[in-house]
Amino acid sequence: MDLSALFPPGFGWETMLVLALVALAAGWVDAVVGGGGLLQLPALLLVPGIAPVQALATNKLASICGTTTSAVTYYRRVRPDLRTALPMAGSALAGSAGGAALATLLPAAVFTPIILVALVVVAVFTVARPAMGARTRLRFTGRRHYGSAVGIGALIGAYDGLLGPGTGSFLVIALVGVLGYNFLEASAKAKIVNVATNLGALALFVPHGAVLWGPGLVLGVANMAGGYLGSRTAIARGTGFVRAAFLVVVAALVARLGYDVVTRDLLPFLAGR
Repeated sequence: MDLSALFPPGFGWETMLVLALVALAAGWVDAVVGGGGLLQLPALLLVPGIAPVQALATNKLASICGTTTSAVTYYRRVRPDLRTALPMAGSALAGSAGGAALATLLPAAVFTPIILVALVVVAVFTVARPAMGARTRLRFTGRRHYGSAVGIGALIGAYDGLLGPGTGSFLVIALVGVLGYNFLEASAKAKIVNVATNLGALALFVPHGAVLWGPGLVLGVANMAGGYLGSRTAIARGTGFVRAAFLVVVAALVARLGYDVVTRDLLPFLAGR
């Protein structure tokens, strides 16, 4: 089999080397607190000749390799409660498919300013409450706990299918702020749920032939290495480190989405006045 046939024009070895290094870093970031797509997806979009849908689909293939690796690593060492994580993952899977379907009807740009405001609120809330997420203090028990987890999974899964950037970070802050987990346990559960949201998106992308399998699998291997190293780092350094990394990623998300809003919406509006 001619392996070169798996790599479209534009994916030479130099490009693949750079992309693999980016995927390694993205896997590390994603494993610690989510948000690896901030690195990996823009790098794919810079490849000449690649369509946006191909970049999105290939990013999901690489990401599911990394999130699966970090989820297994977290499970072996942190032992997150699967009675919460698995129902949450199931609702996130359904929500991701629903969000992707909604994306075909409504432009994602409609939601970007709302998400930007939500991220700013999350950052301010986290900074203002330094004790939040330091220890696990569950706010609900029984059906209320599991019902809240399923609702969070469905809502953030829909966001992942509709927009995507920062899904892991939103999962972490919801698990900390709403359910009452510490940052390390929240990150462990978020990885399990993130596997489901990536799977839901791939279930739509693969039948449409949008995935570039050669580049996606190479990036997937790099993402796996980053995911393993990132989860080991988070486990070794503990909740305080994860909280600090969370704030850095949220700041990067605010900058990224803020740039999109200004360049895509505000500047054209001002130019037309």
